[in-house]
Amino acid sequence: MPLPCAAGFTSRAAMIEEIKQAKARALRAIQQAATADDLEKVRIQYLGRKGIFKDLLAGIPQLPADQKPAVGKEANLARKAVEENLNARKNQLGAAKPKAVKETFDITIPGTRPQYGRLHPITRAAYELIDIFARLGFEVVYGPEMELERNNFDALNIPQEHPARDDFDTFFIQDDILLRSHTSPVQIRTMQQRKPPLRIVAPGKVFRRDTPDASHYPVFHQIEALAVDENITLADLKATLDTAMKAFFGPDTQTRMRPSFFPFTEPSAEVDISCTFCGGKGCKTCGGKGWTELLGAGMVDPNVFKAVGYDPEKYTGFAFGLGIDRAAMYRFGITDIRLLFDNDLRLLGQL
Repeated sequence: MPLPCAAGFTSRAAMIEEIKQAKARALRAIQQAATADDLEKVRIQYLGRKGIFKDLLAGIPQLPADQKPAVGKEANLARKAVEENLNARKNQLGAAKPKAVKETFDITIPGTRPQYGRLHPITRAAYELIDIFARLGFEVVYGPEMELERNNFDALNIPQEHPARDDFDTFFIQDDILLRSHTSPVQIRTMQQRKPPLRIVAPGKVFRRDTPDASHYPVFHQIEALAVDENITLADLKATLDTAMKAFFGPDTQTRMRPSFFPFTEPSAEVDISCTFCGGKGCKTCGGKGWTELLGAGMVDPNVFKAVGYDPEKYTGFAFGLGIDRAAMYRFGITDIRLLFDNDLRLLGQL
């Protein structure tokens, strides 16, 4: 509502009261302003060249001299309060309104390809081998990486001072506890808990104090297999290995068994596969032989059965141990085992 012209006021009290009322109305209008445009209208109405406070100040010269200072002071304070509230409300509205973001999109810039995670070659090889043996009727079991000396050696027909222990340069935690040097102790633990028939595979990490080189590493991975039942023969072992190796390395893979010695199997054999790098023709990797050594196997020694309470006159069985790391190397064409543990994405991303 427009104010009457201030020139008509004849008393200080009346002018001061009108100034206060104008200030109150201005402050209410400022708070009610919902947009910057609404706020600008309030500013023009009260502080513009033809605004309400301009009219109020125009009436001060008509007052008696002794009343002018008090009215002028009140008018200036009111005007200042209105200006401060206008600025504060302006900042509030600006903060509440999201700032416009200038979108720039250059379609000529090459896109950034996201990095996709993938399984490590050792993990891939382990999963595939487990799946293959599961389809052959083997159950997957696991055991502790810190093992008793009895399970790691004695029950596997490797007693104290046996020369075969020289092949297992192991990490002892204390006198009778060590980091397992192979996954064969899982076979002992399982046979102690179950009766035949038995078909298991035991994948896991093992530890030996090997100096790292192209084919050795102090931490590596194995998968052990054990089958125990009546009338199991070496032919069953040969057929199982041949089927598994063809499934893992390809249908053209050949296997052969060479006589060897392991304390926990009798007879024992080293098992070779046709070289995956040259297909058996002979190359630098296989030394021109066309064959590469892959695993050890054999029929379970009767002394092992006796150690777990099985009757060696009734039951026979076979066992073999395969290095998962070596299988991954042959499968993916890796010539140095250390590359599997360097975590070099340039290599791992190719596999």
